[in-house]
Amino acid sequence: RWLAGLAVLRGLHLMLLLLGRTVPLSFVHRVTTCCPSSLSRPVFVSSVLIKLRTTTSASYSTVFVSAAGQNTGTMPERRPFVRLPTDVYPVNYGLCLKPDLIDFTFEGKLEALVEVTQATNQIVMNCADIDIITASFAPQGGEEINATGFNYQNEDEKVTLSFPSALQKGSGTLKIDFVGELNDKMKGFYRSKYTTAAGEIRYAAVTQFEATDARRAFPCWDEPAIKATFDITLIVPKDRVALSNMNVIDRKPYPEDENLVEVKFATTPIMSTYLVAFVIGEYDYVESQSSDGVTVRVYTPVGKAEQGKFALEVATKTLPFYNDYFSVPYPLPKIDLIAIADFAAGAMENWGLVTYRQALLIDPKNSCSSSRQWVALVVGHELAHQWFGNLVTMEWWTHLWLNEGFASWIEYLCVDHCFPEYDIWTQFVSADYTRALDLDALDSSHPIEVNVGHPSEVDEIFDAISYSKGASVIRMLHNYIGDEDFRKGMNAYLVKFQHKNASTEDLWDCLEQASGKPIAAVMGSWTKQMGFPIIVVDQEQVSDDRILKISQKKFCASGPHNGEECPNWMVPLSICTSEDPKCTKLKVLLDRPETTITLSGVSPDQWVKINPGTVGFYRIQYSSSMLESLLPGIRDLSLQPVDRLGLQNDLFSLSRAGMISTVEVLKLMEAFVNEPNYTVWSDLSCNLGVLSSLLSHTDFHEEIQEFIRDLFTPIGLELGWDSKPGEGHLDALLRGLVLGKLGKAGHKPTLEEARRRFKDHMEGKQVLPADLRSPVYLTVLKHGDSATLETMLKLHKQADMQEEKNRIERVLGAISAPDLIQKVLNFALSEEVRPQDTVSVIGGVAGSSKHGRKAAWKFVKDNWEELYSRYQGGFLISRLIKKHPHNLTNCSLYDFQQISPNKSTAVDL
Repeated sequence: RWLAGLAVLRGLHLMLLLLGRTVPLSFVHRVTTCCPSSLSRPVFVSSVLIKLRTTTSASYSTVFVSAAGQNTGTMPERRPFVRLPTDVYPVNYGLCLKPDLIDFTFEGKLEALVEVTQATNQIVMNCADIDIITASFAPQGGEEINATGFNYQNEDEKVTLSFPSALQKGSGTLKIDFVGELNDKMKGFYRSKYTTAAGEIRYAAVTQFEATDARRAFPCWDEPAIKATFDITLIVPKDRVALSNMNVIDRKPYPEDENLVEVKFATTPIMSTYLVAFVIGEYDYVESQSSDGVTVRVYTPVGKAEQGKFALEVATKTLPFYNDYFSVPYPLPKIDLIAIADFAAGAMENWGLVTYRQALLIDPKNSCSSSRQWVALVVGHELAHQWFGNLVTMEWWTHLWLNEGFASWIEYLCVDHCFPEYDIWTQFVSADYTRALDLDALDSSHPIEVNVGHPSEVDEIFDAISYSKGASVIRMLHNYIGDEDFRKGMNAYLVKFQHKNASTEDLWDCLEQASGKPIAAVMGSWTKQMGFPIIVVDQEQVSDDRILKISQKKFCASGPHNGEECPNWMVPLSICTSEDPKCTKLKVLLDRPETTITLSGVSPDQWVKINPGTVGFYRIQYSSSMLESLLPGIRDLSLQPVDRLGLQNDLFSLSRAGMISTVEVLKLMEAFVNEPNYTVWSDLSCNLGVLSSLLSHTDFHEEIQEFIRDLFTPIGLELGWDSKPGEGHLDALLRGLVLGKLGKAGHKPTLEEARRRFKDHMEGKQVLPADLRSPVYLTVLKHGDSATLETMLKLHKQADMQEEKNRIERVLGAISAPDLIQKVLNFALSEEVRPQDTVSVIGGVAGSSKHGRKAAWKFVKDNWEELYSRYQGGFLISRLIKKHPHNLTNCSLYDFQQISPNKSTAVDL
């Protein structure tokens, strides 16, 4: 669910992401390849620097401005929207569903205990793609009244049930019989195709209700604030597994058909409709218990139970961590995690039944390190929602950012606790923090908190501003408050609002009371206005004091902010010195445009750094002398990895905004030649990918490839191709990244070794380790021909693991020949690619080359009707459009409006 913007350009490999998730996990598939032992030592070539010196920073800026400029197309007005009336509300849903896995329909019976708050002769509910057969209302102790009409408002996805006489104030039972379709759109109650071990195609029935699709499974009050309890019964084939939010309390033969069973589940806690879930299919499972007594199961395709063990390990560690962190126990007796074949999002936090893509499955021999890390993070994310989102739910979708931003932050806290060897907080800065900064610097950004009205608008805010910027400002808030007071405030919030709904302001109140700090005032400046500041810093030495002159102004990717009114933020600033780079010497709250700060006891030979740990959500522009003093900290590694990364990333962003010369950034990058940290290299790789993509339109493209080869060769030599004793998770990630970068840049020894290893892999002589597959596949495809592509497509067809299929799908776009690029695009819409993965294939083509971008955009336009029909305006279609840099131009915006004149409200351009 990601915006396009400059993030699309953040390195060619970034286009090869696993595109699912309710969670921002952009670093996961940055791993590409590793480095040959036959590399020669590099000689830094200055030709690229010499040639780029002839390009002024102004003209360099112009290249970027074309990607950051404002969208001037005319978008349609917001659709009018009125929330459901409050004169009738549900207390309990008694729901029975009988899906037909052959004809793809379902029958349903709803008996809802409701409360009438004022007399009315109609009931308004949400309903979409459902046909109501009969409806009646029986007041408590009174006679049943049959509804005389069903008025469907299809645009608003509502139905009005009309009754011949007024329903009086008090309790009653609403009964509705209805039928619906098990659709193939991956939303509501839908069918998911899978193949048995014998090769037979079968279907499961599964659900995805967030944000507003419970109404496609049963008529309901489908708003997050209208909570109720649920008693769910499923009538299913007796040889199928049936799951729902709660544990099974009864399973008995269905009297009308001996091939069916009736499965009844325990009553849920009071909850929102979007968190209801049920799954019917064929699954195996592995089971354990958390240390606090909760039964945890991971459901997998039949025969693949072993591949659920890693997720089970993560879940059983995660639940006790959150129990302890929130000081609130998990309220359900069980939690199930299940891998679904066809699933649009990366995962969904349904209370007690969390659904995932099949990327949840980890094969010890065939899964790479980045896949393990993705599973750890996404399990941490979804289980955090069991408290923050499920137990306490946002009052309306306007507050979605808090749900997702919080979970996107605390997933890292959880993984850092469970897997400290991942160095996950440094990865957060590269994966979420810098990504959010890039997108939020665009004129097309939006505030974190967006006023949401019509349901069609909800999917549009499942983006990197809600997730990644949301997570980044919560990380800054946590640092500003301190962990102890933050936990105290979180506990107060969860206890006060458990089983209820809350707004952003409710959380700020609890944190303010716990910390005594002006949380609402500080955070309002970050959530209610788009963008962020650049902190401009200069210094002066006076005796043993360092005088810092600090100012803030809005940072824009298109260049210095020239608006009449410049917004201000309340900025928590931290400052450290070279005396102890890990220790904050001073904290201040910058609540005005500029200020002066005195640091006592700082000698002239010490450097001063703003934002240690790269926690504050802002860019920094140092004076020349301050920047020069920081450079030795990069070379001798005395600066923390996260700060080396942040310094480089800030400078690169300043250069693409035209505020400094690109040459200065390339000179800085040379200082990283001895860099040992994976995440720092990952961020360097992203930024060089941006530059490479831009220079593909110029005469400098080969020079930047040479620069990349020279920069990455020493670390490639050091790592080699094969893992060594004592190496860990980060070494595997770094090897894959470096080899992929060298291979794509055309480093001959890497290319030769990749081809040799790929040949051995295909001939069965030596199977490629999982961590080397992406870089090898990418390298041979980038420099391959039609035979290479055919071999890769054959490998895809033979793959038994979805992870391997996805790995291949993400790199197919690297092929260079125009006719082969078209073949890959056609493959994206074939039966060989699962519907949710089509976006990955097209995105891989769009991110591969100048020709790939043009071909992908033409393909999307030519196949728009099929793509729109496939995704029905959900966030996958939005993500597909945002994958294309061309959508940043007025010309292609016009193109888009021509192919979709009446559907553009579904895509937040």
